[in-house]
Amino acid sequence: MANIISDETIEYVGILAKLELSGEEKEQAKKDMGRMLDYIDKLGELDTKGVEPMSHVFPVKNVFREDVVTNGDIREDILKNAPGKKDGMFVVPRTFE
Repeated sequence: MANIISDETIEYVGILAKLELSGEEKEQAKKDMGRMLDYIDKLGELDTKGVEPMSHVFPVKNVFREDVVTNGDIREDILKNAPGKKDGMFVVPRTFE
């Protein structure tokens, strides 16, 4: 099955991709896009009965860890080096009046 790409489609794709294509480049793009669509059609002919759908080629597992606090409350240690502190917070210069 030959997929025929119209000139309007190539023009529209060129606009979306912000490409200025010459006439020769447009013709080549039409051929390339047609071949890509033919390949997709070919994939549709495959017998996929019994093949389990997947979202990733490789086995994927949850890689997140539990959110567990390991260093405890170290606020006082952090504030030891602060040039200014008040009520357990850093004091910084005002940025606006």
